Amino acid sequence: MSNVILTKNQYGKAENRVVRITRDTDRHEIEDLNVTSQLRGDFVAAHLEGDNGHVVPTDTQKNTIFAFAKDGVGSPEAFLLRLADHFTSSFDWVNGGRWGAEQYGWSRIDDHDHCFYRSAPETRTAVVVRDGDDTTIIAGFYGLTVLKSTESGFKGYPKDKYTTLQETGDRIMATDVSTRWRYNSEAVSTGFDFNAAYESIKASIMSSFTDHYSRALQETLYKMAQAVIAAHPEVEEIKFSCPNKHHFTSDLAFAGLENPNEVFYAADRPYGLIEATFAREDANSAEGAWVGIAGFC
Repeated sequence: MSNVILTKNQYGKAENRVVRITRDTDRHEIEDLNVTSQLRGDFVAAHLEGDNGHVVPTDTQKNTIFAFAKDGVGSPEAFLLRLADHFTSSFDWVNGGRWGAEQYGWSRIDDHDHCFYRSAPETRTAVVVRDGDDTTIIAGFYGLTVLKSTESGFKGYPKDKYTTLQETGDRIMATDVSTRWRYNSEAVSTGFDFNAAYESIKASIMSSFTDHYSRALQETLYKMAQAVIAAHPEVEEIKFSCPNKHHFTSDLAFAGLENPNEVFYAADRPYGLIEATFAREDANSAEGAWVGIAGFC
């Protein structure tokens, strides 16, 4: 029988739902996160011998997450960095790990001091990956649906006997934006304002969706990436995974009606899926940090 060796491994406590209410005054603040902690290091004996001497319990990781929330969250990136610092400094055999978070946005009802509603159309994401002395921060969001009702077309594509799609110079283009971007080492090592950067990057993506005639969703992804990288020197690369949410003009001839791009059938499947990575020309590669992120981004 061939020998079996342990290669890559990590473990931890997944999807810890943490809600932190700041109530220092009568006007409360809410932070709502889903946090996952996974440790990497010397866990060979646990796998090969059943020796738990190095296994920091996943329950301990969960408790640490909630205890750290007592001191506030600030931004998901900063919160995850605190967890990474704690686990890699508290246990000699833990030399890295992966910490991830999703954050859900809330707004005040009628500007009320302590009543809120879930308001953000997108879910914010953050991942911190530590490998020895190297730390990588990847931020992003998913679920932001955008649509332009004109100024989009699709022409000039190859055609064969299976092609039925008609060329058009005026169509609806809609997508659910899923994106992640990687910060450079400067953002990791300084007191960087991740919350401000997140809002600015999201604004760059949304504005660049509107500012051009789109000949393909691929072109629009490129323009969104251009806008982010040009305006944000702290971003090394950005990934997009965007479905083409097809809207087909409904044929109303059965009722003797014309339909000049006014009534559409919104098809939920099948759909085109456009994915791409864009990076600065001189960006350092960090492929290892992307391992374990589900899907393209």
